[in-house]
Amino acid sequence: MNELRTDHEDDDADREYRLVVAVGNPTYAEQLARTAVDIARARNGEIHVVSVVHKPPESPFALFSDETIRTEFAGDRREILDRAIETATGDVPVKGEVVVGTDVARTLVSAVEELEADALLVGWHGRPRRSEVVLGTTIDTVLRRAPCDVFVERIGPTADGVERVLLPVAGGPHVPLAASVADAIATANDATIDVLSVVAPSADESERETARGYLEEALAQLTAPTETALREASAIDDAVLEAASDCDLVVFGATRQGGVRRRLVGSIPQAVGRRTDRTVILARRRPEPSVIGRLTGRLW
Repeated sequence: MNELRTDHEDDDADREYRLVVAVGNPTYAEQLARTAVDIARARNGEIHVVSVVHKPPESPFALFSDETIRTEFAGDRREILDRAIETATGDVPVKGEVVVGTDVARTLVSAVEELEADALLVGWHGRPRRSEVVLGTTIDTVLRRAPCDVFVERIGPTADGVERVLLPVAGGPHVPLAASVADAIATANDATIDVLSVVAPSADESERETARGYLEEALAQLTAPTETALREASAIDDAVLEAASDCDLVVFGATRQGGVRRRLVGSIPQAVGRRTDRTVILARRRPEPSVIGRLTGRLW
């Protein structure tokens, strides 16, 4: 692999957190790099930027070795990589490399495994074309298979500045990860976090108390300035969209409700992500090992 590095190599031994950033679209590379810096800095971590050259098995590219492709045919990928690294360079160590693979999602998952990464940040560029696809075939596969935390960022027009971050909460295992991302970005930008929980107009006191508990749990994990709101709404996504109109960024924790497709990200994050023009980040915590996996780990 041809690897590009910054001047922070001597600091690597002190870093306990590694974030891989996948860049492919030049329009989004710089914003993904900025997000990565905020996340990695908050965890005293390092960034490893990866750009994938797709080599379909049936294409003429298949005749060339990976090294030849990286050396002779990956100029555009190197330009994107350089742009992301230049944006990220600062107080956070940054490395980068061009990788080649016949399947983009599997190549990213392999890179995460090889680098023993703690998290992966990828961009979501728009509405999927097929109904069975949630965010896109590559991202769906990464969400299912990546053995680390995953952040999916849909870039909005206000991505260059962050003054308010919206953190909708409704419980679940992914909220702490979402809260940590919201806090890192808010802290880096001197922004305020609006923590939101939504209940139905017909909600009883027990349901309202549960919603207030979600707010308190999130607040306990945040250090940036915060404001909280418990809103009534018949449709949760409508309430989140209304709140998002006053914010620059929305950070969701993935949910586990609904059918198989919705379990990847949750129906509310999907609906809001497709209807808002704000930047949206979805956080999915690393999957827990299966029972078989835990037993195998004990045996070996």
